[in-house]
This record gives sequence, structure tokens and C-alpha cells, in this order.
Amino acid sequence: MYVHLCVRVYLFIKDVEQDDADEAIAIASVKKGELCDNTELLPTVIIDTTLTNSSILPTQGMLEEGRVVTVRDLLKGLYEKACQQKLWGLVRHTAGMLGKRVEDLAKAVTDLLVRQKQVTVGMPPNNEYTITAPLPEIELRQLIHDTYGDDESTAMLTQELMVYLAMFIRTEPQLFHEMLRLRVGLIIQVMAKELSRTLNCDGEAASEHLLNLSPFEMKNLLYHILSGKEFAVSIARGNLSIVSCKSSRVSKKSQIGLGDQEGDDALIATIDDRQGQWLRRRRLDGALNRVPRDFYSRVWSVLEKCQGLAIEGRILPQSLTQEMTTGELKFALEVETALNQIPQPEYRQLVVEALMVLTLMTEHNMVPSLGGIIYVEHLVHKANQLFLEDQRKVQGDAMLCCAKSKEGKDQQAASGMLLCGGAAYICQHLYDSAPSGSYGTMTYMARAVALVLDCVPKHGEMECVIS
Repeated sequence: MYVHLCVRVYLFIKDVEQDDADEAIAIASVKKGELCDNTELLPTVIIDTTLTNSSILPTQGMLEEGRVVTVRDLLKGLYEKACQQKLWGLVRHTAGMLGKRVEDLAKAVTDLLVRQKQVTVGMPPNNEYTITAPLPEIELRQLIHDTYGDDESTAMLTQELMVYLAMFIRTEPQLFHEMLRLRVGLIIQVMAKELSRTLNCDGEAASEHLLNLSPFEMKNLLYHILSGKEFAVSIARGNLSIVSCKSSRVSKKSQIGLGDQEGDDALIATIDDRQGQWLRRRRLDGALNRVPRDFYSRVWSVLEKCQGLAIEGRILPQSLTQEMTTGELKFALEVETALNQIPQPEYRQLVVEALMVLTLMTEHNMVPSLGGIIYVEHLVHKANQLFLEDQRKVQGDAMLCCAKSKEGKDQQAASGMLLCGGAAYICQHLYDSAPSGSYGTMTYMARAVALVLDCVPKHGEMECVIS
């Protein structure tokens, strides 16, 4: 296999024709006493990372004009050839295998940190590392590649996005308001999901499209994700382009345009604007760790009136209000760390909404005390239960999935997701509900708080201040 791949790389770099390449590979196979049935050329094949395994000695390789050609030499040639042909997916993958670093990576991370934005790499919950202090470029590269293991393409994309994030925070800092941590792994995930939605393809195909975007289009897509501006995807001559739309509403569906063979762009709307808009918005805000204005100081006020807040097994004790002030960054990071235990972005946003209902109760002095430790996830799941009960009464959309069965157990799938696609056993139709209105998420959160918390009077009249 080593011989086959080396020959394939070498012949691709040298622009050898397919028939000649097949013959050369067959000859190399025979010389090594091996058989090679697959004669596809390398551009359509991801290189196996074992090519750079330390067990292959630098002196091993093929000869060209009396000079030893090592695997690293072949990779360098492949990288240069991919750059010339603008095969960006191959460029990122070979750059990762060669151990290349994006220019000014350490400076980019420092620019983010000095503006009080922590950076995480990897995917939650078990493989995410937080960068809290400046690091040398070599250590940064090693940290990123250790986090992603053999996924060289995503490791290089992570470096690339960190540089773009630093560019944006220098030129448009308003994009990062109410964001304490920039979770690059989740940002990559949501970028792929946006391409999957607009291109109407599966996740694997969307990831391939993402990795093959040019640096300019990658930066353009990241900007639209951060700003919430609407965009369309245009395909002309096989290349993807991110095109801004007139509407800047994040909740509006994107469009996709397909160019004809001559390359003329035509943007065609494909999906109903309303369906999925709030689910998409919650996923975006959750992936970006975006919270409402003054969120952390308002959570501090909630902690003053209860013994603690439990989020995904992590408890924020009331004692934090005695150790830290309401506007202290350290307190905000404590709350953020608890929220970051939640791996699903849309579920994280529902937990944020539940916390906002509790803050409204404290701000309007509805009760003198909120009691003991409040398990915020219990409020969210109670809200989901109330939502499904109402859906059964009005024969709503959830009757197609979670509201079919009273318990909903027959609708559960593996990995904490329902068959309707809802994460953490919350119906997807609740995720896709607007916050306000009779059937809005905030309404159900308020009802859940009234039912779950013992401090809320169960009888008599109480002025409602949540609308």
C-alpha cells in the first residue's frame, strides 16, 4: 500500500496520463510482489496519514535522477500542485500532514484573548480544550492537532478560522457582543449545517463542501454566521460562492442558486421561510455562545434568591454571590462553564430561556425567595411536557412525532435525540417555536416554573409580568 500511494502521489504531481499511471502503478506493484486493483488517481482519494508515520525512514523512497524522493517530498509536491489547481480541501489536508501553521496564528489568539474572549478547540463535551492564555505558535499548533487527532483537515480549518475571528474582532467588535467564549468546533459544525440546509445535502457532503471552500468564501461564510445576515449559495463552474441577500433577518431561510453550464448564476428559493427558522436561530446562538444583554448579572440576582442553580450536573452555589460581584468576569465565566457542559446548541438556548424566566421573577419581586437548588433542565423538560399536552389538545404539528404517545418513549432514539430530530429528548417543534405568544417557549417556561418551584403560590391571583 505504501508503494501504491507513493507512486500515485508522484504521478499526480508529474501530470502523468491515466493509462501511463495505471501501467506505472502495476509495474511498481509487480516489483514489490503486490497486486493493485484500484487504479484511481490521488486527487479523488484522501491520503492515508500513515504515509508520514515515523516508522518510514527518511532515507526510504523512490529515486528520481539519482536523488531519493521521500514521502515528505511527495507531500510537498502534492501541496504545491493542489495550491496551483486551487483544490482547497486537498490543500488543507496536506498542509496539516506537513505540520504547517497558519501565519500569525499566535497573534490572532492573543488578539481574541486581550478582548476577553476565550477560545475553545475540539468538540464538546469530552474533547474540547479552552485556551485562556497566549501560547507560542508551535504549542498552539500541537494543541489543535492533538485535539483533532488524525483529522488534519479540520485541524487546519480551525487554525484558519481563528485568524478570521481575530480579523473580525479587530474591525467589527460588535459581532462579538454578549459572547465570552468562541467555540471553534461548534462554529465549524454550524457552518457545515448551514451548507447542508442550503444545498439540501447530508452532513458528510456538507462537510466536504465546507473543506473545499476557498479562503475568501470561508471567511465570507463565517462573517454571515457571526452577523446573522441572510445569505445564498451560488454554484457556478463547480465552485461555491456565498452571496449576501437583501434581508438581514437571521430567521429567514437561505436560498441556493445553481449556475448553468455557461456559469450564469440564478438564485432560486427552495424552502418555506417560516419552517425551521427558530430552530436554526437557536442553533446559531447556542453554537456562538450568544446570550441576552446583561444575562450574567441577572443570573447573579437569581442566585441571591435561591441556594443554587444546577445545569447539566454542575451546581452554581449561592456562595458565588458573596465571592464575586454582579459584573465580574470571573462570575460570568462560571456561568458560561456550566452552560458549556451542554453539547447541543439548541438545548443550551432553551436552558438560557429558562434562566431568563427566573431572572424576570427576581426583577419583579414575584416571590421573596426561590427556595433551594433549582434544576434548570427540569424546567425545560416540564415545559416540553406542557407543550406536548397542548399539541394533543389542538392536534398540532407535534402529533406527527412526540405527541403521538403520551409518554413519548416510543419516539426516542439513541444519543439523546428523538426520531423527530429533537436533541436532549425535547421535541423539535418546541425548538422551532417562537419565544413569545400563547404557544411560545417563554410561555411554557413560565408555566413550568409555576408548577415545579414550591415557592410559587399554587392558588390565588398573581400579576403576570412575562409577555
